[in-house]
Amino acid sequence: MTSTAGEAAGHQSSAFVELHPRIQRWIWEQNWTELRDAQERAVRPILAGDRDVIISAATAAGKTEAAFLPICSSLLAVRENAAAVRGQRDARSEQQPAVTGVQALYVSPLKALINDQYGRLDALCEHLDMPVHRWHGDVPGSRKAQVLNDPDGILLITPESLEALLVVHGPKVARILGGLRYVVIDEMHSFLGTERGMQLQSLLHRVELAVRRRVPRIGLSATLGDMNGAAAYLRPGAGPRVAVITSVDDTHELKLQLRGYEALPPQLSAHQAEHVEANGRDVEAEEVTEGHQLAIADHLFRTLRGSDNLAFANSRREVEIYADLLQRRSEREHVPNEFIPHHGSLSKELREFAEFRLKDRETPVSAICTSTLEMGIDIGSVTSIAQLGAPQSVASMRQRLGRSGRRGGAATMRLYVTEPQVGPQTPPSDALRTELVQSIAMVNLLLDRWNEAPNSGGLHLSTLVQQLLSLIAQHGGVTPPEAYRVLSETGPFAGVSRDMFKRLLRALADERVDLLMQASDGLLLHGQAGERLVNHYSFYAAFRTGEEYRLIASGRTCQRRAKVDPLLPIES
Repeated sequence: MTSTAGEAAGHQSSAFVELHPRIQRWIWEQNWTELRDAQERAVRPILAGDRDVIISAATAAGKTEAAFLPICSSLLAVRENAAAVRGQRDARSEQQPAVTGVQALYVSPLKALINDQYGRLDALCEHLDMPVHRWHGDVPGSRKAQVLNDPDGILLITPESLEALLVVHGPKVARILGGLRYVVIDEMHSFLGTERGMQLQSLLHRVELAVRRRVPRIGLSATLGDMNGAAAYLRPGAGPRVAVITSVDDTHELKLQLRGYEALPPQLSAHQAEHVEANGRDVEAEEVTEGHQLAIADHLFRTLRGSDNLAFANSRREVEIYADLLQRRSEREHVPNEFIPHHGSLSKELREFAEFRLKDRETPVSAICTSTLEMGIDIGSVTSIAQLGAPQSVASMRQRLGRSGRRGGAATMRLYVTEPQVGPQTPPSDALRTELVQSIAMVNLLLDRWNEAPNSGGLHLSTLVQQLLSLIAQHGGVTPPEAYRVLSETGPFAGVSRDMFKRLLRALADERVDLLMQASDGLLLHGQAGERLVNHYSFYAAFRTGEEYRLIASGRTCQRRAKVDPLLPIES
């Protein structure tokens, strides 16, 4: 690397010089003039490789690079040192990797986020001769076979697929993850206080047992409310020793508008609409749409056209109402429709089309969406955020607002609040204007940099049972003392005492339950019900999802509808 390149990218950066020269060159090639605050402060603790780290920074503050620039620097150094020990002058001339097994594990709650991050990391690592792999339910088996046959580099995976890896390939896990030096947990706030979060804690503990060493964990998030709680989650029992990096870069300007609307009924009631249709006239959609929704759609149409925006609604029904109203306004004004819906019940093709439009900077587009676009794929910067109704949480509001103002401009949000009409006979509870009060309170908490703390406590016995069955499948059987040691004594289910664990085992082995049985040599094995459960495709998910119904029109899938069921599959 030339001195000019180093000076350009390393100006005012003391951490830049500690990165591997090939990483320095990559930074220079990106025309970066400096490292972001989180990136600067994360280099030393991650390079040290002897402690866990939390990186808390605003959306688009460069958290991924904050983690992986030093991780890749460390992995390059390890490879070169191993090659030097073996008498090689140039590590890149090696026919076999200097280090065997996956070296960095990236865990994400979303497949879409994995796909997006894969592109970013692959662009970095292709210059480093370091492979990057994906592993989730949509990845072809041939790609997974490459990881199994020649494990190396960085593996991006969901918790459910990590569970499947342990269960299906248990004896091979120590070899597959043999070179593991770092674990990265993205969007860590989504795991805190949840069953899925407990599952992930247990999986990471089991991974460390398989590779027989402690592996540094790096948690990434934009919306952590309780840093002590987050640190305790990242490394149970050793939270105070976790290094917490809270970025101070989140100081850009905020523009916020709060718009209030009085709830108005539609032009025609349901009865009136039936009467009109009975007389032979078609009823227009806007005639049966509530008046305040029409007014909000008018303002969205005037304000958002010509730029890229995200409009968040609190329900899928509202997404479709506003997307339809805005499309009708575009047709009425004879202009191209820039408004497209995005929510979890839409077909994959329609969602991917919306995401493609958002990434395309040639034509303006505004997505009317639910939380599906709150985190995950990188759609770049949008001009503004619209929030239709009071936000459901301060953390969610912050996450959504972070989608705006990424290019040095102001982060812009418009809040649309609807309240009922108030008159002399209005009950006091309806006259309080609770949605307005909630919105104002959340804005104030946002400005105070406050976030909700995750739910904590609870024994999470259902996840403990699932992990017990998974542990038995991984090893082909396990003794009760060993199961207790792995899951509770040294694992995340520390709230379960030895006596409680014994009683739980007896209950699971009851012939009416038949999840467990004990062999003559003392090994715990699956009972018949346990065997069926582990072999069911839903076993790897530690949370509920929906049974899927598809709406197909003219051979094209338009929507998916879900019915909640506790034993249905998760897309892992």
